[in-house]
Amino acid sequence: MHKTFLNQMPTLIKKVFFGGLIFCIALLSQSCKKEVQKKPFSLGEKYYSEKTQLYLPNDLEATLWAESPQFFNPTNMDVDAKGRIWVTEALNYRLFRNDPEKFKHHEEGDRVVILEDKDGDGVAESSKVFVQDKDLTAPLGISVIGDKVIVSSGPSVIIYTDSDGDDKPDNKEVFLTGFGGFDHDHGLHAMMAGPDGKYYFNAGNAGPHIVTDKSGWTLRSGSLYNGGSPHMIDNEPGMVSDDGKMWVGGIAMRINPDGTGLKVLGHNFRNSYELALDSYGNMWQNDNDDDGNKGVRVSWLMEGGNMGYFNTDGSRKWQADRRPGQTTAMAHWHQEDPGVIPFGDNTGSGSPTGITFYESDLLGEKYQGTLFASEAGRNVILAYKPEPTGAGFALNRHNLITSLKEEEVEDAKSRATDEDKTKWFRPSDVVVGTDGAIYVADWFDGMVGGHRMIDSTGYGRIYRITPKGVNLPKPTIDLSTTQGQIAALINPAVNVRNAGFALLAKQGSQTVEEVKEVLKDENPYHQARAIWLLSNMGSEGIQAVEIQLEADNPDLRLTAFRALRQVKTDILPYASKLSSDPSAAVRREVAVAMRDMPMNEVKAILIELASHHDGEDRYYVEALGLAMEGKEEEIYTALNQELGAEPLDWNPGFEDLTWRLHPKQAISGLKDRAMSEQLSDAQRKKAVTALGFINDQKAVNAMQEIAATNIADVKDQALWWLRYRRNNDWNEFAIDIPELKANLSPEIQKEMLTFKSVIESKSSPEAEKIKAAKAMAKDKTGGMMLIGLAEKEGLSDKLKSEISSVIFQNPEQAIRVLAGDYFSNPAESSLLAVADITALEGDATKGKQVYLGKCATCHQIGEEGRNIGPNLSMIGAKLDQNGLLDAITNPSAGVAFGYEMWLITLKDGTVAYGFLQADGPIVVLEGLQNEVYNIQASDIASRKRFGTSIMPKPSDLKMNEADISNLTAYLVGLNSEKK
Repeated sequence: MHKTFLNQMPTLIKKVFFGGLIFCIALLSQSCKKEVQKKPFSLGEKYYSEKTQLYLPNDLEATLWAESPQFFNPTNMDVDAKGRIWVTEALNYRLFRNDPEKFKHHEEGDRVVILEDKDGDGVAESSKVFVQDKDLTAPLGISVIGDKVIVSSGPSVIIYTDSDGDDKPDNKEVFLTGFGGFDHDHGLHAMMAGPDGKYYFNAGNAGPHIVTDKSGWTLRSGSLYNGGSPHMIDNEPGMVSDDGKMWVGGIAMRINPDGTGLKVLGHNFRNSYELALDSYGNMWQNDNDDDGNKGVRVSWLMEGGNMGYFNTDGSRKWQADRRPGQTTAMAHWHQEDPGVIPFGDNTGSGSPTGITFYESDLLGEKYQGTLFASEAGRNVILAYKPEPTGAGFALNRHNLITSLKEEEVEDAKSRATDEDKTKWFRPSDVVVGTDGAIYVADWFDGMVGGHRMIDSTGYGRIYRITPKGVNLPKPTIDLSTTQGQIAALINPAVNVRNAGFALLAKQGSQTVEEVKEVLKDENPYHQARAIWLLSNMGSEGIQAVEIQLEADNPDLRLTAFRALRQVKTDILPYASKLSSDPSAAVRREVAVAMRDMPMNEVKAILIELASHHDGEDRYYVEALGLAMEGKEEEIYTALNQELGAEPLDWNPGFEDLTWRLHPKQAISGLKDRAMSEQLSDAQRKKAVTALGFINDQKAVNAMQEIAATNIADVKDQALWWLRYRRNNDWNEFAIDIPELKANLSPEIQKEMLTFKSVIESKSSPEAEKIKAAKAMAKDKTGGMMLIGLAEKEGLSDKLKSEISSVIFQNPEQAIRVLAGDYFSNPAESSLLAVADITALEGDATKGKQVYLGKCATCHQIGEEGRNIGPNLSMIGAKLDQNGLLDAITNPSAGVAFGYEMWLITLKDGTVAYGFLQADGPIVVLEGLQNEVYNIQASDIASRKRFGTSIMPKPSDLKMNEADISNLTAYLVGLNSEKK
């Protein structure tokens, strides 16, 4: 059905016509096609390969394809049209934390290496350096697209062009620059060619990312994250890009090959290591959690989606937004907030790395359509067969390849330094070769995460995974012929396809018929690639794509719509047609395409899309929310007329949509629902939550009315929301609730402020200054004030000497620790010898007593201890004995994000110190007694983030070698939630 015909049809007739047409097609399909029941995806039995020390499914085998010294420390791989593997190395990995005197490194910069199996025996015998460059500092991504080698090494994407094919760069271009995360795991990651011929890539939350494309469009993405590296100093939340949107934290992007058209496709990740696309255009990724929270995820990314790590502007950590009763994973990714996409599969603890989507049947028919995700922290390659479920996907996890027994994978450690090197299998990437084999890069180290490593040699290896007993020959691809270009287009290797795509698209209408033949291929992914290509081949190609809008396969219908959306200026006829499609996934794509379109053009389409929501599909309601972004108030009036009812009679779909849109005009209805005892607890809670996201005085007033009711659960929820919102989005509204006792004021700190004024006065006698300083050094608040003065070099040497004799007896442990950076401790203890500790046999029972006596004041295990420092309930699942020893004896070697100590001094001289929870108009600190300081940003005179951990050294806690040995024996056993 062509656009000209569509435009001539009135909207109502179109709906009737196409609704009937789709219904008839569905009936014909059901009557003519035999329904095929898909077997559940299963890997079957596994076996242990003695040769590779890997566990694999019985139908696969692994060979060691390459290893050091052919290359070192592999971070990422790609495959070229010759079937060669290209590797980015990271020998110069975080030298600020890994001493270059002890670890192998390259003075001339990191390298890109080409590996090749020339004789086809399944082992790479050829290794050559393509480039070594001082601009490459532990690069995390590589793509070989035609004659271009695209390397991601923050702050830049660098393109090396090999024009003459001699495996040496003839030109170097900084394609994009301005990304944050230099020398940081949370930085810039690999580009890849999408099925549309454009480049896709992502970056972690180590911003700020301030990047201008070649058309002059500027991206700005930031957050309050400033951890993990000495280079992280200027990230900030609330940045607005040239599209008027506030993108936050980690981001996924698309850009044209000429460097124009930079577009954000999703945001608010922590650190998605790599983006993968399938041939339908679906985006897949994994993401790491804050260590110890068992929140690692593998996800499908909806275009434009907010993945929920920070709040909407990046100014608050998830802990600051955690609501009563929320589980850690749900709070960590803001899963119960409207506007956040479901996280997919929560894999628990780990360190996710490279990811790819397998579309060939060369590995075995059952593997076609499988997502492979590397998990370095758990020594495993995960496998998923995504199952379309409503507007999203169900992701059921399988352990494809691992160096551990099946039952050990769940409890694998990110640090394992024992003699059993099977735990050193650290897959950093997984790619598909031109031969259909899987290639797995192994970083091979006793540790991943925290910018640390143990292996000083830079050893790495690559495994090749093939069907058992089957030879997968490397194909010869002749890109000079149309036939060879089509062979490239349908090749299993992702970026090799682009070579065929680009050359065929360049031929335009001349090869349309040949490409249309691919639409008859039995492999639906091949058909999808043809759809994308045809949309770039002129009017005849576009007509062929329009026909695919009526394909039996909903994946091909949505692919056709996605493709047409990129090449047609007017997509409304297509959107109108598909707004009543029987597939929720197709309707979802229509919804996200409507996001920035004028209300008068899309109103009828939005109402039609909304009419299909049953209240049970979170992906679908989030797509509707994106479609209605910026037009919530106007569309809600129409939605209420068409789909609404009296507030207590809302159907589940309308209730869910109201929660997602939370327009101001719904305040009265939401209040009625929240206060109605006719509704369930869950329905009332949903109404209260929706009100909590409406930034209007009337919403505040409604919440206050709810807080005054006698319905216990609703009353408590409303009171929590009022107190919580007063410190962020509602801070400028009038709120009348019982006040909490003030914990920060000049009156409370009056005595210490008086002493401080004596010290700062030029007229005070030195004896008075010393007396005042010593009094301050004995006090918690006074001690932190002195540290602040020392930081600003506001103390004389004489005063510092006098303070040193007192401040190390301060009652606040954190002050005693931080004082060591500014004052001389007269009782400085000698360092304990790790060798002496490891020589002892620890006693876990005695170790628990050490924990209770020395560590429970800050760390929680189960129900014991205090929640100030990181929770240790599962620490044994993350670190082995040596890792624990390192963390205990060198606490400042790697301070976890969120546990950096901050000192804030107000304009009136008062101070607050603690952990930063939010940074916006209201700055929120959590103090060391779990007290919360809510500080107006306009009242702040200065702020200081300390690089030193507030965890004391063992000697400061009067711990000896036996104590530490016993403590580590206890902690290493904490690897189960039952402990």
